[in-house]
Amino acid sequence: MNEGYRASFSQIWKSMGARLKIGLCIIAVFLIVGFVVYWFSPGDVMALSTYKRNQPISWEHPLGTNRQGQDIFWLLVESIHNSMVVGVVVAVAATVIGVLIGLFSGFVGGAVDRVIMFICDSIIVIPSLPILILMGSMLRGRASLMMIAGILILFNWPWPARQARSMALTIREREFVNTARFSGEGLFKIVCVEIVPHVLSWAMANFVNTVLVAIGSEASLAVLGLSSTTTPTLGNMIYWARQYQAIMLKQWVWIGSPVLATSIMFIGLFLTYTGYNEYVAKKRGR
Repeated sequence: MNEGYRASFSQIWKSMGARLKIGLCIIAVFLIVGFVVYWFSPGDVMALSTYKRNQPISWEHPLGTNRQGQDIFWLLVESIHNSMVVGVVVAVAATVIGVLIGLFSGFVGGAVDRVIMFICDSIIVIPSLPILILMGSMLRGRASLMMIAGILILFNWPWPARQARSMALTIREREFVNTARFSGEGLFKIVCVEIVPHVLSWAMANFVNTVLVAIGSEASLAVLGLSSTTTPTLGNMIYWARQYQAIMLKQWVWIGSPVLATSIMFIGLFLTYTGYNEYVAKKRGR
């Protein structure tokens, strides 16, 4: 049984394109750093004067220390962890809410469908970044990551809802759905059991894209000093490095490591998103 599982995984891996493989490898590295190495953190990485200031790269401090006496490596590890948590929480919630609401809307139709789509369109036309900036300005850097995640979920669920609705409009006319309806299955069971499996492939691609959007939005706020200033994230790390003149002091590792990590993470997510779409399109074309 294990041999069969390994063979099937090997076949799937071989059928993937180079873009998807590279993207998955990059994301795997970030997951290991953010959710495995993270557990070996020595303590409060935001505490000041924990180590000697401005120490060079060494075995004890793989990325050195900054002028605040913080270990840059462990600060980066916790920043990656928190940024990825925000991205995953927003992506899971927005995708699940959006897909379920969109499928129910498309399957039910009528007045219910029109009301739900009106709500979706109303939220879509409202730009989320100015709302987040206004909220961050009012809270003056005291907004928690989960509060920001909640706002991002609010603005991200209508997109998958609209696309899931369009899929439901075509799937609901298929024979297996009519058979389920005539056999007495309820609306919830038909949507979750009969229709959801047909949109899982697309939902996975939307999930990856939403992770990218959520991390980017939080990082943008943090760089402006409008996110939580006490919780380390990639954007927050860049903000504090700018505040303490890391560039003027030529502490390139301090400000360069979160910039590089953010860029590589975005590249990995983008390659995974586009590579997965290519992989699905290739499978459907067979």
